[in-house]
Amino acid sequence: MTDTVSFGYQDVAPEEKTRRVGEVFANVAASYDRMNDAMSGGLHRIWKDVFVKRVKPRTGETILDMAGGTGDIAFRMEPSGAAITVADINPAMLEVGMQRAAARGIDGLVWTEANAETLQFPDRFFDAYTIAFGIRNVTDIPKALREAHRVLRRGGRFFCLEFSTTLWPGFDTIYDRYSHHLVPKLGKWIADDEESYRYLVESIRRFPDMATFESMIGDAGFVQTRVEPMLGGLVAIHSGWKI
Repeated sequence: MTDTVSFGYQDVAPEEKTRRVGEVFANVAASYDRMNDAMSGGLHRIWKDVFVKRVKPRTGETILDMAGGTGDIAFRMEPSGAAITVADINPAMLEVGMQRAAARGIDGLVWTEANAETLQFPDRFFDAYTIAFGIRNVTDIPKALREAHRVLRRGGRFFCLEFSTTLWPGFDTIYDRYSHHLVPKLGKWIADDEESYRYLVESIRRFPDMATFESMIGDAGFVQTRVEPMLGGLVAIHSGWKI
């Protein structure tokens, strides 16, 4: 790992990024889902529905939903009958998720505080690993990918939903203007937190493009890697298998 990593458009020490990201998500936890609706016009719900359909959770499987604090992905997978562990490094996000689960009468999920880079689970423990809009906030992404590979059984599958770089001509310019100028203002209006949402936008811009991230997944040991772009690559579903 390099001496510095990106925190938005800044380069900081790894431990500084971990601390700052923790502060960001502690600040936005209570308004996170409302802001997702506002920022994406509700499209994040469709992206997550498609994502879970690709994962195809099944009864009897064990699934780790990493960075899943507020429960959005776990709630979608829960009706399948899979045994789902929701893990997040941020206790504030987990608290929001547990409150939402209680309100929905969902009591079959396991909630645990965990760092994606140093998972406490044994080798070959899960059938599937999911992470949605969380990998770009990890300090050491290659290390987290290797951990995902480690905790999966042979034949296990990795699925990641993350923002990327749209390839549609002209749309990238429109989206840049929207995200850099309007999203922080929405953060101020809805969550009274402009700077946290400025970071979230900047973190998207610093995340590797689809081809580069697919290569990183392969470097972690996964095979049959695949990328499914949505909105021209503004959002992408990445997947791979452990053999």
